[in-house]
Amino acid sequence: MTFSENKIQWCLRKAEKEGRKHRGLRKISSNKEIAEEHITKAEHNFNVMFLLIRQGVADWAVSASFYTHYHCLLSILSIFGYESRNQECTFAVIEHLIERGKISLTKEELYKIISANKEEEFDSETIVGLRERFQYGTEITYKEQEMKALAEQTREFIEKTKKIIRT
Repeated sequence: MTFSENKIQWCLRKAEKEGRKHRGLRKISSNKEIAEEHITKAEHNFNVMFLLIRQGVADWAVSASFYTHYHCLLSILSIFGYESRNQECTFAVIEHLIERGKISLTKEELYKIISANKEEEFDSETIVGLRERFQYGTEITYKEQEMKALAEQTREFIEKTKKIIRT
């Protein structure tokens, strides 16, 4: 079994054991409506990101970018019949879908969000790492050029996700 397959099995068992208010992964019926709702939420978070950028609130804009990406991933999971309440579980399913050629994302695109190194807790070059750096650290500013690049990458991720869930 691959790392992602093992993680998915662990996540499914965790949710089954915890019941309705689980913090794992549940298999559900594929649900296009929920997938679209996650896209709506992602677009909302993206708009909030721009409001925060205009107000000079870079630390929260980075978090809004992360949650934009995360709702895109939840959208994909909904199409493939999963409900996740755990980021690691979400990332494992997406990685598995990539490995199986089920979605047009690449591992490189996923690893821009999360660290490719499973042993590494914090990678400030990933979106998760940026969010953790700004959320748990004391920084409140981010270079303008880097913020523009993050915003563009976030916009592109929404568009790519829409293509995945609507085909």
